[in-house]
Order: sequence, then C-alpha cells, then structure tokens
Amino acid sequence: MSLPRNFWQEISIPYTDLPSDDDEQEDESAESTTHDPYPFFDDANMTANVTTQLGSDVYLHCRVNDLRERTVSWVRRKGDEIHLITVGRQTYSSDSRYSLQYQPPNDWQLLIQYSNERDEGHYECQISSYPPLVYLVYLIVVGKCLPYAVPRVEIIDERGQATLDKFYKPGSTIELKCIISRVPQPTSYVTWKHGMRMLNYDTSRGGISVKTDLLPGGAMSRLYIANANRYDTGNYTCALADIAQAMVSVHVLNGENPAAMQHGAGRQWKPSVSLVACAQLVMAVLGFVSAVR
Repeated sequence: MSLPRNFWQEISIPYTDLPSDDDEQEDESAESTTHDPYPFFDDANMTANVTTQLGSDVYLHCRVNDLRERTVSWVRRKGDEIHLITVGRQTYSSDSRYSLQYQPPNDWQLLIQYSNERDEGHYECQISSYPPLVYLVYLIVVGKCLPYAVPRVEIIDERGQATLDKFYKPGSTIELKCIISRVPQPTSYVTWKHGMRMLNYDTSRGGISVKTDLLPGGAMSRLYIANANRYDTGNYTCALADIAQAMVSVHVLNGENPAAMQHGAGRQWKPSVSLVACAQLVMAVLGFVSAVR
C-alpha cells in the first residue's frame, strides 16, 4: 500500500517524545515503499479506429497522463513482425513520411504524411512501464476503390503536354517539369530519381537542383541538371510519396537536333497494381449493370 511521505509525522503529532532510532528506521522503510503514480491513457478503452482519405495526412493520437520519466514509443505490427517507428521524440522509421509530433500537455501524436494503402493496419503506442502499457490503433485508408480519387502525376514538355522522351545536347541544361494534381491538399513531398538514385539531395554529381512550388490541389516540381553529359541519359521518375509517379526517358545525344526529336503522348501517373485491379473491378461492375439494363 502506498503511504504519503508525511504519514509518520502526522500520526506522531499528539506525542511530545522525540522519535527513537526504531521510529526513524520505520519512517525510512515507509518512505522506501512509496511509489510514483502509475501512467494511464486518456482513453480508458485503450483502443481506437482511425479512418483517413488516401493521400492525406493523418495523426494517430496517444494521450498519456503521469508519464514522469517513462518513454512513449510507436510501433507498427504486421502479423508476428514488429517495426519500430519512434522512441520518445526520435523517429527511427526509414520511411520519412512518419514522424512524432508532440502536442502539450500529453499527446504523443504519430504523423503519417500522404497516407497510402500500405499504411493501413495495426499501430501500438507503448509506455516503458512495468508491465508495459499499450494503446492500440487501427488505421483504415479509404478511397482505394475510387480511381478518380488517386493523385495524378505527369511529366510535361514545353507545350504542357505529357511526354515520354526528352532530348538534349551535351553541355546543355536538362529541365524536367512535373505536375501533381488531384490531392486533398497542397504537397511538397515530391521526389526525383534517375534510375534508382535519389536526386533531391544528391551532391555527388553537382549541378543538380529541385524546385517545388505548391499549387491548389497539388504542386509543380522542376528538376534541373546542368552541363548534361552521356551519363545523364536514362529514365527519370517524378513521384508523390509511394502513391503515384510518372517517368520520362532522357537522351543526351551528339550531332542530332534535340528540338526536332521531341514528341508528346507521354507517360502519366502510375498507380499501384492493387489500384489498377480495383479500377478494373469497378469497370466490370459497370459493364454488368449496363448489360442488365
């Protein structure tokens, strides 16, 4: 049983005798058995379901009282596997869309940016108490069977048309323009890759820069590569997180006239396989309904 620190003093007030050595030992023993308050969650159910729209940001809340010196962690559970996301205010996930947002006085929020279908599932907010306390959150991502709700990504040419290929002379500057649309809110989380190499923060080659401007319902991102050479030839990808992407083939050629070789009819956004299957299912249902009518 937990006793207040001044318990022995209070019961000794009627007496005028000084405390004996035995009393002091009892006092120390009583103080040693006093425990700090045990942490607890605001939500007594210790479980919650959260629903979010595909492509939007979502906060998973974990409000903890009497945390004291203990630590809050977020983990993702997939079957028997547990993936560590955050510990305290530090993020350990390799997915940069995940981060810990602490909201005083007690809300340890897990932020997931640009949620996609792979984010759906079980999450746990854990307290490093003994025994550990766990708050369970199940995230549901809606809009997976609505193809028109999926963000659109296009790489366009000088005329504003989607393009498959871009041609440049050695020594010129490569400029690729990517348009993001159909997103619930403006976003700057746009990545560029040359093959498998990320270009947004690349410093190995030099002369590479990325500029992204926010637009209503999307963004426009430009990739610049100065002093083009034959090693810059290849496939370039513009992607919105893991949700949608577009690709263009860049050719650095000697002798030919790049302007004469440009053509349109480009690759557009590239949704995941499950989204394509879902779209096919929707079309099949619509075809069946039309046939019945």
